[in-house]
Amino acid sequence: MTPERGSTTTARAMPAPAHAIATAIVASPSVRARMVRTIGGFGLLTVVVCLLAPLAGSSHISLFRAFDRTVPFAENVDAQIFFIARLPRVLTAALVGAAFASAGVVFQALLRNPLATPFTLGVSAGSSLGAMLAITLGASMSLGPLSPVPLASLAGAGLAATVVYWLAHPSGRAMSTSILLLAGVTLNSFFSALIMFVQYLADFAQLFAAFRWLMGDLDVGSFQPIVACAPLFVAAFAMFLWLPSRLNLLSLGPDSAAARGVDVARTQRLAFISASLATSAAVSLAGPIGFIGIVVPHLVRLMVGVDHRLVLPASALFGASFLIVCDLISRTLFAPVEIPVGVITAMIGGPFFLWLLVKRG
Repeated sequence: MTPERGSTTTARAMPAPAHAIATAIVASPSVRARMVRTIGGFGLLTVVVCLLAPLAGSSHISLFRAFDRTVPFAENVDAQIFFIARLPRVLTAALVGAAFASAGVVFQALLRNPLATPFTLGVSAGSSLGAMLAITLGASMSLGPLSPVPLASLAGAGLAATVVYWLAHPSGRAMSTSILLLAGVTLNSFFSALIMFVQYLADFAQLFAAFRWLMGDLDVGSFQPIVACAPLFVAAFAMFLWLPSRLNLLSLGPDSAAARGVDVARTQRLAFISASLATSAAVSLAGPIGFIGIVVPHLVRLMVGVDHRLVLPASALFGASFLIVCDLISRTLFAPVEIPVGVITAMIGGPFFLWLLVKRG
């Protein structure tokens, strides 16, 4: 079993039509109004989903009782379910969904390939290999609130991103997207082979735990893992804020972007680092949940167009809502039995991905 979900290794680079991108770049009097409407609409959707999701589940709870301070927390079952079992899980889903969706947008613009995903360049495979080794070897090392599995996952992702970046970024020159894609795909296959080898050596209990992690796991029982990964998410999203206008120009091609004053090497470097950082943090927190990075960006483009000033923030917000809803389905569809959330995203994303391939073909 490999951690790759929703990625493609053979698709040609099929950039969005140049005239559509060029039209998006031109500032219009309505662009600010569109940004306000788009971010406001998707933001409202995310807030509503975040507020309602913790109330739904196999056990009914009263929000009034959950916040009732007259009842001791140790005796308040509603408060325990809300603050321990559900709220951290919803916040985790929001962060992970936003990270995967945003990384998908950035990688698609960087590679000029609408079929690129956060898993295309091997970062997820490296992260999964690190987690597999921690599970199989029974590692006990921890760093603050980070337990061995997410810590090893981050280390594996960092190793993969460093190798791919080193191969695709000759000193003093712009990044070669062709080498970047080939190096990422090759490294992903190599790490996937190592994952299968580690699985072969693992015993049944370790293999079961590894399979569950590879399917995606949002069962977070406290806020500590979120706090531990928060600096990574903050750093990635801070870099995303700098990218949208430059991604519009970069989508036209490196030469066209450079002719319009874009520092291509710096933009490519920042895009790769920010998207890899977001992917690493998300995978370390919840496992390799697939298809979000391809489904959400394309759905958002159908609604708001191709301007990255709209697509990137809208994808982050919609990705958060999308994964929260998928997680809600996973824990309520066959309650009390819980389905791994990666299965739900794959069941939704698989048919969409095939439709996208047929449409692009």
